[in-house]
Amino acid sequence: MSLQSQTNPLSPLDVAGEYVRENVVETQPGVSLLLDYQVIDTATCDPVPNVYVEIWHCNSTGVYGGVVASGNGNSADASNINNTFLRGIQPTDSDGVAQFESVFPGHYTGRTTHIHVMVHANATLQANQTLGLDSYASHVGQAFFDQSLITAVEKVQPYAGNTQALTPNSQDSIMSEEAATEGVDPVMEYTLLGDSVEDGLFAWIAFGIDSSRSESVSPAVYLYKEGGQANANGNAGGPGGGPGGPPTGGFPSGSARPPSGSPVPSGGAGASSSAAAEAVVTSSTTVVSSTSSSAASTGGRGCRAKARKH
Repeated sequence: MSLQSQTNPLSPLDVAGEYVRENVVETQPGVSLLLDYQVIDTATCDPVPNVYVEIWHCNSTGVYGGVVASGNGNSADASNINNTFLRGIQPTDSDGVAQFESVFPGHYTGRTTHIHVMVHANATLQANQTLGLDSYASHVGQAFFDQSLITAVEKVQPYAGNTQALTPNSQDSIMSEEAATEGVDPVMEYTLLGDSVEDGLFAWIAFGIDSSRSESVSPAVYLYKEGGQANANGNAGGPGGGPGGPPTGGFPSGSARPPSGSPVPSGGAGASSSAAAEAVVTSSTTVVSSTSSSAASTGGRGCRAKARKH
């Protein structure tokens, strides 16, 4: 598996100041999803330890927490800017792997099912369990799922109650762009944790980054202790639009710093991994390694990710 580093780290849905935590579910319903991301250095083909992987995605009915925008659920609900569900950050271990507990993402108009991924190198964990508000990235991308898996999940509640049009993988321009890039496979591998999708899923992917690259990212929202604050210089447009969503572009110029005089970022410890989910992973001897035979996105170098046993 591999994942392309998008040329545009400006996401209309990114929130700076999110919690460093493994479990991002909070109270969101849906199919349980364990995620493994392995980060590979494209220059050396070695795993990259001690960098921070950030993920965020919509809930089972296509709504992102932390952003108020047209097309993102009830745009009249101003309190959504304070929500933190299905967003989190984890450091990579000695194998370059970061793991999360989430629920399978839903869908919204104009995009296929996906998860946003960002990698922060040279970041420092703050006392309030965030990376602070200065946002820099070595990688920005999106991970996708097999269409057959999406179809199976969409048949169960609460996904089945989502009335927004479902865009298939074949009609998503961002997925098509990533899939068309040599050496890149943006689709996560997965295995069922039981007899059906309702019992949960384990998904994994490996991808390459230029670990020497670190450029400023302009988020849509800054999350403070008092709640979310929209970034006047960010792109807080809605998640929808035509197939493929917003167009890509170059790295934004200028500072990604929050406005002067702003309060300190949010604090509070994020939820930790549940014992039950940990037991599922550690006892699942039939699960293929999250990094086995994975081709990282290397710009043609063809790195092979190193195997890690669960």
